[in-house]
Amino acid sequence: MIITTTPTLEGRPVREYLGIATGEVIVGANIFKDLFAGIRDIVGGRAGAYESTLRSARLQAFAELEEDARRMGADAVVGVDIDYEVVGQGGSMLMVSVSGTAVRL
Repeated sequence: MIITTTPTLEGRPVREYLGIATGEVIVGANIFKDLFAGIRDIVGGRAGAYESTLRSARLQAFAELEEDARRMGADAVVGVDIDYEVVGQGGSMLMVSVSGTAVRL
């Protein structure tokens, strides 16, 4: 499955637009609350645990996007957008959502 942020694929014309494919993941963000509260304490370094959690959530969201597109019969997803949002009471969770147009090439 080809997944791209571009609206077209060079040399691969779109034969059919199948609809919007999505993938969403919400993870508990106690660590993110701690991150935002103590961001000024992270100076000159990287927060490996937070990066790992974000990376994992993003990969899960993309896996859901691909699964959704496959259910539609798509060969590719174009125009993909990635969003990160803090949600829940007091910003207790992080949502990673991806969406794009499922197409048949």
